Amino acid sequence: MEEFRHQEIRNLESIPVGKLGLIPLAGCSEMGRKVDEYLVNWRTARENEHKNSLAFAGYQRPSYIIPSAVPRFGTGEAKGVLKESVRGMDLYILVDVVNYSMTYRLFGEINHMSPDDHYQDLKRIIAAVGGKARRITVIMPFLYESRQHRRTMRESLDCAIALQELVRMGVDNILTFDAHDPRVQNAIPLSGFDTVQPAYQFTKGLLTHLDGLTIDADHMMIISPDEGGTKRAIYYANILGLDMGMFYKRRDYTRVVDGTNPIVAHEFLGSDVTGKDMIIFDDMISSGESCLDVARALKERNAGRIFICATFGLFTGGLERFDEAYQNGLIDRVLTTNLIYQNPELLEREWYISCDMSKYVAYLIDTLNHDSSISDLLDPLERIQTIIARYNASGKHLDS
Repeated sequence: MEEFRHQEIRNLESIPVGKLGLIPLAGCSEMGRKVDEYLVNWRTARENEHKNSLAFAGYQRPSYIIPSAVPRFGTGEAKGVLKESVRGMDLYILVDVVNYSMTYRLFGEINHMSPDDHYQDLKRIIAAVGGKARRITVIMPFLYESRQHRRTMRESLDCAIALQELVRMGVDNILTFDAHDPRVQNAIPLSGFDTVQPAYQFTKGLLTHLDGLTIDADHMMIISPDEGGTKRAIYYANILGLDMGMFYKRRDYTRVVDGTNPIVAHEFLGSDVTGKDMIIFDDMISSGESCLDVARALKERNAGRIFICATFGLFTGGLERFDEAYQNGLIDRVLTTNLIYQNPELLEREWYISCDMSKYVAYLIDTLNHDSSISDLLDPLERIQTIIARYNASGKHLDS
């Protein structure tokens, strides 16, 4: 039986805001292709008594992708180019600011694109639109500079500056996933900003790839790796009906290593974890040191299986430490989404589960283009309860 399908019950009879256009930047081309495929299939099959009216002109097309390019000069300078007219369109620009696999030539040398490069390319494409679009929505799964979201000393406030800059350039809405601190939206209080949690996709990923899970407070527990992620952990615990625990990171504030104060110890706050399966939820895996330290501390407290779920798998410290942790029985599975670039080596790892978000992104775009509410898409409770019931009814196995 196919998974719970929103599209069959969604009422999108309202008039679209404008002719739909997708502009996936080069670093987000694969996600853009998948999203476009879903949209084409849905809109080809969708019956609408008004689809031949002028308001629905161009509603059904073989592709919604607007060809674009950002050619570079030998100095590394660049320009944004749109190869089709976007006048009057409802545009959705997809950008992956942490796709380090993208390269360009800089004075003859190969240079890997940084988040700054991707962000500049996004602005170039917005500038190429030139105010001709009816509405611009930027879908930036990993929010640019989201870890520099507040000022604690004489330092820059990069994320807030970037958000304000995009709004000044004419962006109407910004859609991101699992923002490091959603309060950064206070920098643009009069503009659209949504941060989405992939709770359903993580739950489905676990239930599809693992047998024998018992999802109740006696057998499973949600863990926040630090105090900053407590709200996220409470959200998942409430949705899944589980207990929650958290770790407090004691740091050495006299030193700075790789831009942060090193962690001295992890102190645990929560009930007994003996024999329970642990799900560690975080917004990102950077080097992986922190989440593996948490897993080690849980194992010392006699925890059962340990699953790490993070929206963004950066793995800046490489995959070897996770290979070793898996071989030593420290972790059982690591789940991240395909919202950002995934190294091909990562996809081959036995311990890794990729959670595909392209269908969900397509749902969001399709609904927003009709100017309809996405509240039900942002609240996955019903969908999660449905797949858990299917998992339990099928003898603890969920088909993909």
